[in-house]
Amino acid sequence: MWLFTRYGFYSIACAQKEDGSLDPSMLMVRARRKSHIEALQKRFAQLTAHEIVSLPGRDYKYRLIVAKDSWTKIVAELASEQEWSNFKNEAARFGGAKNADYVHALHEVWATMNDLQSTEPRGRR
Repeated sequence: MWLFTRYGFYSIACAQKEDGSLDPSMLMVRARRKSHIEALQKRFAQLTAHEIVSLPGRDYKYRLIVAKDSWTKIVAELASEQEWSNFKNEAARFGGAKNADYVHALHEVWATMNDLQSTEPRGRR
């Protein structure tokens, strides 16, 4: 799952057990920027107990390993924070100038998905 929030962008996937198999009870909350993980930890104190793992050369360099039940509560709380009508504007307001490149990336994602909508095959709704 990809999750874009006013705190940053995250890719969430099942963690792996020591034998390499997936552990559906544990998740990796991955980010491309350490500041995005740190912002999430600042907002959700329970995440400060989890060390930020840095794995150079990986697709997502930074990650937290958290229990799925903890993560689902965090996502529910993120949803309950919804008090804006335009996400890109909220990300810009919330993050200020230090977040300008993230907001720019959000506009790029919006444009890409808008292109996808405009090329939808006829007959599908």
